[in-house]
Amino acid sequence: MSTNTMPETRPIDDGFAVTGQLHPDQMTAVAEAGYKGLICNRPDGEAPAEPQYEPIRAAAEAAGMTVRYVPVSNQVGITPDNVQAMRAALDELDGPILAYCRSGARSAKLYEIAKD
Repeated sequence: MSTNTMPETRPIDDGFAVTGQLHPDQMTAVAEAGYKGLICNRPDGEAPAEPQYEPIRAAAEAAGMTVRYVPVSNQVGITPDNVQAMRAALDELDGPILAYCRSGARSAKLYEIAKD
């Protein structure tokens, strides 16, 4: 379902929130909500009908956000490389940051591990 409205988000702590799958046409609303950074934790091709990373990245950057791609596979789970990449993204991005995956659960778990 593609919409140009702000998605429902779940704050994890000050400056970081998660959400489910985003669509390119939501990026203006996300930026207008104050998010400066966006992290994609959903691998391309996980669900064929869902938008891929590149169109979301392009729309997010056009809306003024900085974006990082840290995909976490449902089959493999969170790896040490994912944790390292997430830590780097958190260090590099200005906040507040919004991270997304299918439901937001992987993003929240990865953030929790990366912050430890």
